[in-house]
Amino acid sequence: MRMPRDLTGAELIRLLVKLGYRQTRQTGSHVRLTCDAPQQHHLSIPLHDPLRIGTLSAILGDVAAAQGVERDVLMERLFG
Repeated sequence: MRMPRDLTGAELIRLLVKLGYRQTRQTGSHVRLTCDAPQQHHLSIPLHDPLRIGTLSAILGDVAAAQGVERDVLMERLFG
């Protein structure tokens, strides 16, 4: 699956909330998300419009590793 090129930080946060992440704090233009299952994982999302492709790729790779799934499977859950 191809990575979206026009995804904003706020849209990504809404998608990650569906996976069990919750907003724990915000400092300036960055939001910290936390997920407790399967293990505690913290993630910082910039509220940029749009997110740079490298930033989005790194975030999705980090989430996929924390969730124990492949990146393609995670992208299908989020964008499919």
